[in-house]
Amino acid sequence: MHRLSILPFLLSFLLLTTLLYGQQASRENNILQELNSTVPGKGRVTVYEDERIRGVVGRPVAAPRPVYTSADGSMQYHKMRGYKIQAFSGNDQRTSRNEATHKQRLIEGAFPGHEAVVLFDSPFWRLRVGNFERRDEAEEVMEEIRKAFPSFGREMYIVVDEVKIPIHRSSENGMD
Repeated sequence: MHRLSILPFLLSFLLLTTLLYGQQASRENNILQELNSTVPGKGRVTVYEDERIRGVVGRPVAAPRPVYTSADGSMQYHKMRGYKIQAFSGNDQRTSRNEATHKQRLIEGAFPGHEAVVLFDSPFWRLRVGNFERRDEAEEVMEEIRKAFPSFGREMYIVVDEVKIPIHRSSENGMD
């Protein structure tokens, strides 16, 4: 009985939402038509529209991302949500820090193109590797690290984290 009383309200809501969306879309498409129309006694405005603009009018524009520069000034990058490989995590206060930094040196030596960072978030010491926009990129590199260091393999996994994507890479992918 209760479900039947909600059904008319739900249908009304969906119909109203659809109508409002349709009106908004048609209003955005008709802006130039209204400007180009002649209104008696009001004058005439003519707007010439480039074809490339039609696909852009009415679309929301993303705010530009801030640009960061590395401490040594050698790289500019954007920060964004992405993926890293967690190569180590330990909470033994006597040994975990040393183990994390030891594994960091090994990975940096074998994979110099991938940043390896030791983090401390009490009580855990963690080693995270790489800055990846896509999960499949992180998985591919994780497999390479597992092959190079089989003893690390069972504790490595992909985590979502803030990553640094170099500007030249992000502009190649249409990010700028």
